[in-house]
Amino acid sequence: MKINTAIILCAGFGKRLNPITLDTPKPLLKINDLTLLENCIQLIKKLGIKKILINTFYLKERFYEFFKDRNFKVTIEVIQDGDMILDTGGGILNLINKSNEKDFLIFNPDTIWNSKYIDEINLMINLYFSKKIKNILLLVNKELSFDKDMRGDFDLQNYLINQKSKSFIYTGCQILNRSIIEKEKLINFSINKIWYDLIKNNQLYGFESKIKFHHATNLKIFKKLQDL
Repeated sequence: MKINTAIILCAGFGKRLNPITLDTPKPLLKINDLTLLENCIQLIKKLGIKKILINTFYLKERFYEFFKDRNFKVTIEVIQDGDMILDTGGGILNLINKSNEKDFLIFNPDTIWNSKYIDEINLMINLYFSKKIKNILLLVNKELSFDKDMRGDFDLQNYLINQKSKSFIYTGCQILNRSIIEKEKLINFSINKIWYDLIKNNQLYGFESKIKFHHATNLKIFKKLQDL
């Protein structure tokens, strides 16, 4: 079994990177002459995925301009959140409603993705299908975070996520089966709602990344990332 469609979440306001996100959405900011979005797309291509769904809301016209003169040799569909921003949960739901696929690889482009993640993500995909999991997150120990002020989100024990401690950070990559979200109402809600419900039932899984974690958290960190 394989995953055929990836999702990239691009609708956010990027307020923590103001003022540079006042006229450029965060996914279109550049590090080493490459936008965060393009960096994410290149990783998805290397994973062998042929279709990408991208949601937009804030400065949405900039994304259409970005793709106008570029050919990534992969099918990319840009889908608007609508009249209001839908947050991560609503944004994902709106995108999967436009697809017939069952399983989706989902990315936040805030992370500086690179080819080192290929092996880890493929192992996570194999675990997802072999154990018939519905949702699995790629986590990293906060000790590996470039941004030392980042707080942990979860604990991870034997591939199961809990909140006994917060030693692990969500990297911004997950695999999700449509069945756990498709019955939700199409409103503004965070994907955290789905995660917390799964945690209560010991059904939220995690896979540990061992790669140094670089994330465009805020303006201060973004500027430091430019010097790497």
